[in-house]
Amino acid sequence: MILDDEMIITNEKGEEKVMKILFTYESEQRNKSYVFLYEKDDEDNIMVFAVNEEDQSLQEIEDDEEYSEAEEVFNAYMNDEKIQEIK
Repeated sequence: MILDDEMIITNEKGEEKVMKILFTYESEQRNKSYVFLYEKDDEDNIMVFAVNEEDQSLQEIEDDEEYSEAEEVFNAYMNDEKIQEIK
């Protein structure tokens, strides 16, 4: 469930957590959307998931190449001075 800049996720134990959305991006090459999340109390632990467009569920990224692409996007985001000024 998405709430403005937050998302409620359920872990493998069935526990719900409110996560903050850092940013999202779409990969035209993969025809997928991705979301970068973190816990309110742990801004340094960023997680990335692919978004299933049909039901808006999150999917772990298991492909190394796909994960590397997401990591490159994250690094570009973190190194963009204009973005960092807005935060």
